[in-house]
Amino acid sequence: RKALQPASKAKHFCKAHAKVLKRVVLGLLGVAYLCYFIAACYLNFQRALALVVITAVVVFFVCWSFFKKHCGAKVLLLLCPVGKCFRKSWPWLKWLLWVALLAGLIAWLVLDTAKNPEQLISLGGFCALVLFLFACSKHHGAVSWRAVFWGLGLEFLFGVFVLRTTPGVQAFQWLGDQIQIFLGYTTAGSGFVFGNTLIAEVFAFQTLPIIVFFSCVMSILYYLGVMQWLILKISWLLQVSMGTTPTETLSVAGNIFVGQTEAPLLVRPYLADMTLSEIHAVMTGGFSTIAGSVMGAYISFGIDAASLIAASVMAAPCALAMSKLMYPEVEESKFKGKGSVRIASGEERNILEAASNGAAASVGLVANIAANLIAFLAVLEFINAAVRWFGEMVDIKDLTFQVILSYVLMPVAYLMGADWADSPVVAELLGIKIFLNEFVAYQQLSTYKKNRLSGLEEWDGNRKQWISERAESITTFALCGFANLSSIGIMLGGLGSLAPDRKGAFASVVLRALLTGICVSMLNACLAGLLHVPTEVGDCVTFFSTANFSNTSYTIYTCCKQLFGSSVFENGTLSFMGPWAGQAESVLWLTECCAHYNHTSCAG
Repeated sequence: RKALQPASKAKHFCKAHAKVLKRVVLGLLGVAYLCYFIAACYLNFQRALALVVITAVVVFFVCWSFFKKHCGAKVLLLLCPVGKCFRKSWPWLKWLLWVALLAGLIAWLVLDTAKNPEQLISLGGFCALVLFLFACSKHHGAVSWRAVFWGLGLEFLFGVFVLRTTPGVQAFQWLGDQIQIFLGYTTAGSGFVFGNTLIAEVFAFQTLPIIVFFSCVMSILYYLGVMQWLILKISWLLQVSMGTTPTETLSVAGNIFVGQTEAPLLVRPYLADMTLSEIHAVMTGGFSTIAGSVMGAYISFGIDAASLIAASVMAAPCALAMSKLMYPEVEESKFKGKGSVRIASGEERNILEAASNGAAASVGLVANIAANLIAFLAVLEFINAAVRWFGEMVDIKDLTFQVILSYVLMPVAYLMGADWADSPVVAELLGIKIFLNEFVAYQQLSTYKKNRLSGLEEWDGNRKQWISERAESITTFALCGFANLSSIGIMLGGLGSLAPDRKGAFASVVLRALLTGICVSMLNACLAGLLHVPTEVGDCVTFFSTANFSNTSYTIYTCCKQLFGSSVFENGTLSFMGPWAGQAESVLWLTECCAHYNHTSCAG
């Protein structure tokens, strides 16, 4: 007893002064971090820029929470007269705002599309898809136009920020680069297990381990509460602006980060009491987005990381908006007016258990992806053989399932903004995504992208080897979603296991949700086409003066095409126009280009 007395006294002292000790420890940690932060900025501010941004965001939310807790009630009381005046003026003020926003949007579209009129095709496709969903609406008279317009507005604003503003482009490009670096750490584990040779050469050992790593990290973030905090903040923004109920909003916000069967777990206690419209919104959110784990696999294919992240975030407000357009609320929701819903935390006791459970949980997903790829690619080959056989009976050669899809969905691809020459390829990939899955479609898109970046000829006979950068961007957004026929079973199985009594309700709305999810991805693609800015090639003369022609690239291909167009062969004399006219090395550059590409200028 005497030996334990000091420990007992220390324990009682810590309990009695727990708050003071906590503040002292937090203060010391804060001072230590401040010293580290100042040192990092002093040594190299450019290198510490990411640290500055992260620190600023954390400090803002900490200060906001402190302000809300201690001063929120007083501020609300002071602003009460202003709120009353605003509510009185709102009936006429909202129409004034809508007119101003509409006029601003029209003026911006006129000025923006003056240089690139093809962007208007994407705008037309966007409007056509919204009208199509309204025509298919379950209850036309009950549509909540507030949810529709706010959802589309948030999608548009986020698209403008990501695709048009310099801070948005740089931020998401930086985020995409960091994710690629982060996913590169997978090779440390997979290389040890499988060996570096298999990782370099075999698809399964190269891509699928990324899903294991990503799932492990997501599980750790859930344990720490980071994911719950992010999802709740996004959910609050959507709920306040669109007027949707907290349950459906929370599930759709969760779909930005997790898959179609994991996001409903966030609202598991409430599924039994949700209306059909809310269930439809939950399903649409699952069909409209992709999980963070498989996003890592698509990035490893070479798909642009920034576009995938942007597509997932843009899909959330659009999915809610289009869900309320396709299946408006006509029942009385039990969750209407409810401030928020609780998110259950994980059952793990420590961070190591969370990491282990996340890695173990991914095994089923990895096996499912591998099995589906084997099955679907084999089925696709069988279907192509059957279609080819039927085609040969009537002297139609090289007829395949992809060729049929390219013709059927070609108008849709064109309306999304793809050039007419690229539309068959975009339509083919879109069809593969809908009828098979997006994994196969992204894999084929990555092949087209690698062909373009390596500087291959655009056409190999009658076969297109790559599509334009604009068409690539549109396709990346159009494929970003789980909306395919095989997902119907996954969705019904996942939700049915969470709420067995509602299986009939789930089955009654799943097809509408699938169609809505397909259209949401297409709407994102239309917006990507509308906001796409062509990449400037730059001065080809300057580029060729330092270029190495031993290997081809897209820039070399583009500049060679420009040189071919500027060359004139008359009366046995070769001459050049434009910036190439005064260059002594133009003939040498033309010879180098002719060594890689075929053109009529090379015949001379």
